[in-house]
Amino acid sequence: MKKINILIVDDHHMFLEGLAALLENIEDVHLAGTLKDGREALDYLKSNTADVVIMDISMPGMDGMELNRLIKNDYPEIKTMVLSTHSDPKTINRLIQDDVNGYLLKNADKSELLDAIYALAKGENYFSEEVKEKYTNSMFARQTKSNEEPPLSRREIEILKLIVAQNTTQEIAEKLFISQHTVNSHRKNLLSKLGLKNTAGLVKYALEEGLA
Repeated sequence: MKKINILIVDDHHMFLEGLAALLENIEDVHLAGTLKDGREALDYLKSNTADVVIMDISMPGMDGMELNRLIKNDYPEIKTMVLSTHSDPKTINRLIQDDVNGYLLKNADKSELLDAIYALAKGENYFSEEVKEKYTNSMFARQTKSNEEPPLSRREIEILKLIVAQNTTQEIAEKLFISQHTVNSHRKNLLSKLGLKNTAGLVKYALEEGLA
């Protein structure tokens, strides 16, 4: 069985060490690394990868919100999870808009943390019960109900518009300063997220939603 590669990004040294020690004892989890801020994480991902990146929100230099946004723009295949003491609705809503895959508060126990990791590794999203109980606004409900269409991130809308305008993968990559692999990952995510089979379906969706 392939192990789940985990990268942890948190500037609180004691918490970082404790979380790392906890995950090191899990048989099907591999701790890829522990880093203290968003810039270190982006440098790491230039030459390495991870299945799941667990991050705090408040960090020096680059916070978790910006780190999540950049990972989702450049490495859409990587799953992101926030593990934080912050629980205000504006923060959560912003992260959901930027396609975060999970959100736990730091009072979560080991069992829930592992449930979240396994869910993300299977391609599912995971938000703690405490978060779901506190924040039931329409955007959060739309994101988490499996029978409703999830919202698209800003980068996905950008790529969708370029696809509809008949740009090739190479042209999209050049216009957005990303790799062709990243464009293809976004395209696959769009098809999966919207339950569509091909580019024709994407064009039809964009026209119906007024995105073209």
